[in-house]
Amino acid sequence: MEHEVVIEAAGHENVTAEHASTLEVTSDDFLTPAGDCVLGVEADTVPADLDDDFVAACQSADATITATLDVDGSRAVIEGTGHPDLSFENDRSHVLRTSDYVDDRTVMVGADAAAGDIDRDLVAALADGADLTLTLTVDSA
Repeated sequence: MEHEVVIEAAGHENVTAEHASTLEVTSDDFLTPAGDCVLGVEADTVPADLDDDFVAACQSADATITATLDVDGSRAVIEGTGHPDLSFENDRSHVLRTSDYVDDRTVMVGADAAAGDIDRDLVAALADGADLTLTLTVDSA
């Protein structure tokens, strides 16, 4: 069964997308240069907003989670997995991780890409303030 969530966010002048193991989209309306994993700010949805069916599907270790980032006609697709410890309780940020580390911000583990792997044209558009659409899709057996 497949569940989908669409999150709208905005780019920011400090988007550098250089982090090697995480990618983040936050509801914060600011970004410091130190936030090298953040691709989008002002997200209209946070993990705590997601419905119970979506969360339950992501809590299966067998779930495949796909994050699709759409920016100005460019697209990046990242695949990872679910984890039984995913809580979706955070009220600020969605974090995709290449590792299996889980905290209340984690929405995917075992991601096949992080911020540093994202196409530089897409990153440049975000740094120019382009809008970001993050679609999270979970397919659970």
